[in-house]
Amino acid sequence: MKRFRRHGQESQRDRLKQELFQFNKTVEHGFPHQPSALGYSPSLQLLAIGTRSGAIKLYGAPGVEFMGLHDENAAVTQVHFMPHQVELVTLLDDNSLHMWTLRGHKGLSELLEIGRFTLTGPPGAPPSVTRVTAVLAHTSGELLLLGTEGGHVFIVEVPGFRELEERNISLDQVAASVPDDYIGRRNLEHVEALQENPINPNQVVIGYGRGLMVIWDLEKRCAIQHIPATQQLESVWWTEDGSYILSSHSDGSYCRWMVGGEDVNDEEEKSDIPYGHFPCKAISKIIQLPTEEGPPFLLFSGGMPRASYGDRHCITVIHCKTHVALDFTSRIIDFFVIRDGLQHTGDPSALVVLVEEELVVIDLQTDCWPVIQTPYLVPLHSSAITCSHHVSAIPLKLWERVIAAGELQNTHYSKKPWPITGGQNLAPDPPQRDLLLTGHEDGTVHFWDASGVCLYPLYKLSTAGVFHTDADPNDNMNQGAEGEWPPFRKVGCFDPYSDDPRLGIQKIHLCKYSGYLTVAGTAGQILVLELNDEAAEQTVEAKVVDLLQGQEGFRWKGHTRLDVREEPVLFPPGFQPFALVQCQPPAVVTALTLHSEWKLVAFGTSHGFGLYDYQQKNTVLIKCTLNPSDQLAMEGPLSRVKSIKKSLRQSFRRIRRSRVSLRKHHVNNTAKLQEANARLEAELAEMELAPVQRKIEARSSDDSFTGLVRTLYFADTFLSDSSHNTPSLWAGTNGGCVFAYMLRLPPVEHRADEPVTAQPAKEIQLMHRAPVVGIVVLDGHGAPLPEPLEVAHDLARSPDMQGSHQLLVISEEQFKVFTLPKVSAKMKLKLTAVDGSRVRRVGVAWFCSSRTEDYGESGLVVLTNQGDVHVVSLPHVKMQVQYPCIRREDVSGIASCVFTKHGQGFYLISPSEFERFSLSTCYLVEPRCLVEAPLHSGSSSQRRSQPDGASSTHRTRQDSEDAEVLQEIQKSLEGDQTSFLENNVKSAVA
Repeated sequence: MKRFRRHGQESQRDRLKQELFQFNKTVEHGFPHQPSALGYSPSLQLLAIGTRSGAIKLYGAPGVEFMGLHDENAAVTQVHFMPHQVELVTLLDDNSLHMWTLRGHKGLSELLEIGRFTLTGPPGAPPSVTRVTAVLAHTSGELLLLGTEGGHVFIVEVPGFRELEERNISLDQVAASVPDDYIGRRNLEHVEALQENPINPNQVVIGYGRGLMVIWDLEKRCAIQHIPATQQLESVWWTEDGSYILSSHSDGSYCRWMVGGEDVNDEEEKSDIPYGHFPCKAISKIIQLPTEEGPPFLLFSGGMPRASYGDRHCITVIHCKTHVALDFTSRIIDFFVIRDGLQHTGDPSALVVLVEEELVVIDLQTDCWPVIQTPYLVPLHSSAITCSHHVSAIPLKLWERVIAAGELQNTHYSKKPWPITGGQNLAPDPPQRDLLLTGHEDGTVHFWDASGVCLYPLYKLSTAGVFHTDADPNDNMNQGAEGEWPPFRKVGCFDPYSDDPRLGIQKIHLCKYSGYLTVAGTAGQILVLELNDEAAEQTVEAKVVDLLQGQEGFRWKGHTRLDVREEPVLFPPGFQPFALVQCQPPAVVTALTLHSEWKLVAFGTSHGFGLYDYQQKNTVLIKCTLNPSDQLAMEGPLSRVKSIKKSLRQSFRRIRRSRVSLRKHHVNNTAKLQEANARLEAELAEMELAPVQRKIEARSSDDSFTGLVRTLYFADTFLSDSSHNTPSLWAGTNGGCVFAYMLRLPPVEHRADEPVTAQPAKEIQLMHRAPVVGIVVLDGHGAPLPEPLEVAHDLARSPDMQGSHQLLVISEEQFKVFTLPKVSAKMKLKLTAVDGSRVRRVGVAWFCSSRTEDYGESGLVVLTNQGDVHVVSLPHVKMQVQYPCIRREDVSGIASCVFTKHGQGFYLISPSEFERFSLSTCYLVEPRCLVEAPLHSGSSSQRRSQPDGASSTHRTRQDSEDAEVLQEIQKSLEGDQTSFLENNVKSAVA
């Protein structure tokens, strides 16, 4: 009977786990790492980016995102949308072609690969014959023209990837039609470019590497004009009226050639080297677009004078008398222009540029051509990310104030809306407002809207103004000097160079209820800031805290502290610093926490921890945790003088201790030592096979950084006796030590006058000296204590102060529960002893049931060094679920992970991208979007290739009308308009 009851309880618990926990990787935020190709569909209004790792990502309106990954570990070199369809083709650097489509499934679209193809040449032919160098997606939507390294053009039918051999354009065919004097001088080389005649889809221009351009008639299968350019060809562009072809060349020149009539035998009609007669770099791409009134836009990349500006990454835009060289901070991958009008044939409206580290969009219809702020694909790594902090459920008032401060920073952006608007975002509105704060190497903190699919920038805080740095605050990098040639204008926000690495932000803590923020940096600086809606000029005085407490015999070998400005500093609206603590020695701040109700900040480094009263601007507590034998703690992160001898010495000591602890008796001679070693190996082999706990070696107090403070925690709990609760501060170190201090806070009416005091109350030394990575106090009901001011804002119930409290100490190796106030061990859960993994990140989260609306559980979310995510129950510390999340080799990804209060998490999959994941069945942020096939009309109607190669035919008027009716029915189905269906189904069938 007991067995059945136990089995029923287990099955009930399994059902409950299914209601609470579910692992999903949901969306990638940020900018794709190492982009390599760009594509755009004017009809779908979708942007596509391919990467060197083989990923393909599509973006439309904010929230419309798709991602695919090629099976081949090869870079995407080209992306081409099929005109007026939902298909696109990718070319990889292994010479394979892949067809993708956006297919509907359960009311949503998903990106699927539906075919792959590799050109095969005749037997014995060299690989260059079929090595694809240029791709043209024909407007018929059914043909791909593939130019190759061998100079051939292959014509392939899609989506089936069937090669139409009878229509291929061989190099011999072209060479036979070219004047002998041209062929005699040079070979044609590879196919560099393929362009279709905008007014006659049967004509394409084939551009060869040596400069020759041939206009080929696909219907007649012959060359109708030759353009014998003499410079190495980089790109071609056929003007919209079909009358001219523009070619750009390796010497920094571009030429304009007239189309029609006899072959061009003389020099080109117009040749220009925009940036002078000194040697220039190649113009890699050129575009010319007409305007309804006035001259056309001319845009090209490259062409800079090689000697003076060969290292610049520029796109030049020329229109009327305006000539600007847009100067980017990273290499240009590709660019395109978005045009007005339903048919996308109006005036140019926006220039979209993909560079190696960001996407930049320029408004071409507003004076001065300002940048349009991107709602996605924002470069998170504009300065390298050094830390992250997530805050859930932001109150509306704080949210609006942060947005208002951010808008004042964005006045230089264009007012035009985001021009890429394809697809429909069908995701529900986020249930709450979430912030993700990222700290950066240049001393900035970026505030991101992390509520939905798009990680949108809201506000940027800079701490550099508090200190003296090498940067000149009046230095305007955005605008070149008047009269400068070339007329450079700096664009983009990617700036990887930090003025001073000591500015780097290492820890962040924001109180969402009070608006207080504290940030800590690489050189031991801790700033306390509050949100102010007005600009303010004030002096920030530094409070120096000596964490060594006068200990002698130590000499700091690391970097010096930052010099604080003594004069008043004008701070813009937003978060403004009013207090500064400077640790001595100026080591990296390793732990930080803020209690806004008590007006206290606790901070820790590798030397100790302190408590600071930011209301009275006084130091309350200083505790040195430095081990006298730990010299590494005196070197700092920027010092590279770690002793190899000491590392080896420590390693040998550990080996000796391990052997001594496992030997049954002391051995003195070599024979006995070998015997003991053999026995040790045999025992270890048995231990690996048997399902028993591993032998965990106790760590020595001589190990490096044992005094490093890993975690700090405020709690109102029972320390002296079980009837009087008191504010307290808890600190955990790298050496497995936990310090507890009782805090005495004066009454509210005397808070500004009487000092806060702290006295030591408890000290716990974990047996194995494993680093303490987390501390949580559980109330009488076993629930974690609420955040400061959470109860005061009626967002959490008051903690149970009647029952006995418990202390949960999370070390790298185990979870241990102690009773309070006696601090006696109650229960524990071993992690390292069971599977060999160690805790790297930990957080408390609330998991709601997907079936029972009013039921939920608190759990401990844990990330290990193996990359696995665990959920541990509270207060019983039992393992609930385990999921593989991050590759164990991805050390930086594991180190960057941050958990949310509702069972989600973020970690860096590259320097510029966060992967978002969820452990909860209820809180899931993922793209839910729909992209419909575009309607064809006029000159954009779908064309069908005839078997004999004749020109394609247009849809009939009746076909278009049927399509319109069917589309209306589809829309009505989505809206569940049954009455509309009854009236229109008959006519549609007819």
